Amino acid sequence: MNNIKINKLFYSVKSAIKKHSPEILTGMGIAGMITTVVMAVRATPKALSMLDEKRNEKEDKLTFAETVKTAWTCYIPPMIMGTVSIICLISAASVSTRRHAALATAYTLSETAMREYQEKVIETVGEKKEQAVYDAIAKDKIKNDPVSEHEIIITTKGDTLCYDAISGRYFKSDINKLKKAENDLNRQMRSEMFISLNEFYSEIGLSEIPIGDYLCWRIDKAYIDLEFSSQLDENGTPCLVLRYRTAPEYYPN
Repeated sequence: MNNIKINKLFYSVKSAIKKHSPEILTGMGIAGMITTVVMAVRATPKALSMLDEKRNEKEDKLTFAETVKTAWTCYIPPMIMGTVSIICLISAASVSTRRHAALATAYTLSETAMREYQEKVIETVGEKKEQAVYDAIAKDKIKNDPVSEHEIIITTKGDTLCYDAISGRYFKSDINKLKKAENDLNRQMRSEMFISLNEFYSEIGLSEIPIGDYLCWRIDKAYIDLEFSSQLDENGTPCLVLRYRTAPEYYPN
């Protein structure tokens, strides 16, 4: 029994370290850099003392090579600590880069699968029935994520209650303003080549989200294509559920 508990504890610690390895390595690197500076400061008096003794022995000014040869051993520990710190910071960046690449690949595969599934649904049941499926999904979304648990964002762009399917936010707008934002950004995309999700949110009066700069519509893939489903919230108030026929793709810019 004790062995089982120890194994579980070991596995939990190992999983936590692996999960948070970039943060741990970054913290170790920063701490190491600070320690390097402290060690170098503390080594300086000893190095100066050694240089003074060498000058007294020689009774003349030391050359640069003699100065380095005399004092460099005092700075071996700080140099080692600095090197380890740099390795930690480089390793942290490397792990983060690999994870971002894996995330991008996973998102691309997921997005491709979803698009293929959507196209096959339309091909199989027709656009009207596909819209009925979407309406049912939209109904479930606002049922499972009720407006009473959110603050309604006032955007000064309309009075209709809306729900964004990606960020899960309720806000006030209207369908004409949303379509105008879609058209304006699609025109902008022709010159800028891509539009981020955060740019769309800013256009409709919503604040940015952390990943919003990395989710983009690209002109070589698809334009922004909004779809709407009219539903009733828990209080019977009409609510316009907003989704994107072509979802923004992960794009590390």
